[in-house]
Amino acid sequence: MSSSSNYYVSLLKLCCDSQNQTQAKKLHCLILKTITHPETFLSNNLISTYSKLGNLAYAHRVFDHIPQPNLFSWNAILSIYSKLGRLSQMQQIFDLMPFRDGVSWNLAISGYANYGSSTDAVGVYKLMLKDAAMNLNQITFSTMLILCSNCLSMDLGRQIHGQILKFGFGSYVFVGSPLLDMYAKLGLIYDAKRYYDEMPERNVVMCNTMIIGLMRRGMVEESKCLFHGLKERDSISWTTMISGLMQNGMEREAVDLFKEMRLAGFTMDQFTFGSVLTACGSLLALGEGKQIHAYVIRTDHKDNVFVGSALVDMYSKCKSIKSAETVFKRMTQKNVVSWTAMLVGYGQNGFSEEAVNIFFEMQRHGVEPDDFTLGSVISSCANLASLEEGAQFHCQALVSGFISFITVSNALITLYGKCGSMEDSYQLFVEMNTRDEVSWTALLAGYAQFGKANETIDLFERMLAIGLKPDGVTFIGVLSACSRAGLVEQGLQYFESMTKEHGIIPIPDHYTCIIDLLGRVGRLEEARNFINKMPCHPDVVGWATLLSSCRVHGDMEIGKWAADSLIELEPQNPASYVLLSSLYAAKGKWNKVAQLRRGMRDKRVKKEPGYSWIKYKGKVHVFSADDQTSPFLGQIYAELEKLNCKMIEEGYIPDMSSVLHDVEESEKIKMLKHHSEKLAIAFGLIFVPPGLPIRVIKNLRFCGDCHNATKFISKITQREILVRDAVRFHLFKKGTCSCGDFW
Repeated sequence: MSSSSNYYVSLLKLCCDSQNQTQAKKLHCLILKTITHPETFLSNNLISTYSKLGNLAYAHRVFDHIPQPNLFSWNAILSIYSKLGRLSQMQQIFDLMPFRDGVSWNLAISGYANYGSSTDAVGVYKLMLKDAAMNLNQITFSTMLILCSNCLSMDLGRQIHGQILKFGFGSYVFVGSPLLDMYAKLGLIYDAKRYYDEMPERNVVMCNTMIIGLMRRGMVEESKCLFHGLKERDSISWTTMISGLMQNGMEREAVDLFKEMRLAGFTMDQFTFGSVLTACGSLLALGEGKQIHAYVIRTDHKDNVFVGSALVDMYSKCKSIKSAETVFKRMTQKNVVSWTAMLVGYGQNGFSEEAVNIFFEMQRHGVEPDDFTLGSVISSCANLASLEEGAQFHCQALVSGFISFITVSNALITLYGKCGSMEDSYQLFVEMNTRDEVSWTALLAGYAQFGKANETIDLFERMLAIGLKPDGVTFIGVLSACSRAGLVEQGLQYFESMTKEHGIIPIPDHYTCIIDLLGRVGRLEEARNFINKMPCHPDVVGWATLLSSCRVHGDMEIGKWAADSLIELEPQNPASYVLLSSLYAAKGKWNKVAQLRRGMRDKRVKKEPGYSWIKYKGKVHVFSADDQTSPFLGQIYAELEKLNCKMIEEGYIPDMSSVLHDVEESEKIKMLKHHSEKLAIAFGLIFVPPGLPIRVIKNLRFCGDCHNATKFISKITQREILVRDAVRFHLFKKGTCSCGDFW
């Protein structure tokens, strides 16, 4: 080997290190000018250089000009085709090789294995067993074990294990780690444990692999014993335990172990921070999450896209959406995970409009959504009852092919269900190739939400018949349907079966459904007894549901009890005062109404102003009661006057109990005429083309008079009107409402 060849080899190495292909080509030219017949050693290094720089054509050209390529030359060119997945060319070179060693065989096997041709990889391995068993080595067996793990091939995996023992590689730790991983992934954790225990020598990599396998199977105590018994631990050992604890629902222990790791002085990477921040999010541990954020900044991980995404997720789950926004805006790099974390965060915190907007911003930045992103933004459209934008995302799902992903299809079923388009929701459900429990529950909830009790119960029974397991959300839909249809006994039976037959522990939402079930039919004393027997007190929604029932049925005693309980739970929530005021007003107890008002004033409880809005041609039109700001006021008020005359002819009588002021009846009628929801509906009747539903959103609870008036409007105009108030969705159609006049 000449000194000039060594000199050129060192320069080629510099070109590789700096990824400078132009300089490598210049150097190649210099070699050809100064050396008439380059040594094979130098040519081999040129092949390797072009390989590392991704220039296959030049590498092959150098190979073709070697007069007598040696084994290293052949392996060098074979390696390029193997790593690039050019399998047909790889096989051609492999077949042309005059001689082969273990490297040659391993390159062919790994080429097929890494690019999805598992059958061909096994074929080459079998040929190696037959013709070149002396070349078998640790890399051969490690590659085959990884292949078995990826293909979940138990029979082949056991055969490979047998051959490892036969050829004397059973005690090699390099083989032991992928063997443990294979058994763990195949669900054969006890085989993995037995092999681990029998190993005469174990390194930290094997121990970490064993911990990962145990954690995957939920064997947390065994993982803890193994971890705490380790004489040698590295950062991966700690991170593996933290991640495993978090994934097995032991978030508090994960956070505590992170603190131990920090005290022990181990280096933390993006996976350590990602796991512990996820644990903090699940625990709603904002304080500890902020401390870890500070530590992230001190350890220079603040610009890591993985850690940044985890921080956005943690702050979002802890309801600190402003902090999530700040982290997101400061991220120097963002990928689809980062954008999705922010989008989901907005959705989780009730900022559905912002979630939709950030999706469009993501696309403007050239980031393509994945199925989870698309499903999440469709869910936000569902929360907004925004059928127009949701339908656009449906088209995008069809064009991109994401419609085949169950998360996207489920989100679309929910979207159409919440927007009252149950035909579209059902059609999507029918067209799905595969359905899971979420698919059935999404359709069921849509039927329940709009009062289709028979369809809801039928779907639930079909779900049980095919062996699907309902969850708590499914039962909320079923119990709601029973409530709206007045099926009290059937609803109570379903509630009982929830715990006895399906092992589901009721949450406040389930108890609220039963309160609603009994309250709707006037069985308020039973509702009170049910509440007194509950293992915990109702939440805000539960008490408000009972109070609403008392308002409808005029039960002052239980209504006062519900209102007092609601005020005790949330003293600054104006809804309880308003509902109780409505109850008193209906009974003509104006002194009590005045007393409540004074109480609100003394406690500085402010009633939120009522607004209603409607989207038309991409623009949101917002209305308040007696609005004087809209440029279309003349048309809107004229439309309302015309409707009011027709409504009176149809039998409409203004509901004076909706006016919580002791004034003359004529003044009450005037106050009722121009509520915000009526203005928004009138706008929709003027501008939304016939045949399309009118969709209105209101920030407060629908008042009784507006609800009644909207039923008349839907009958007179023969239009579908969908209103989402602070409590639920209302679909008005042909003079009826999906809520059954209970909300």
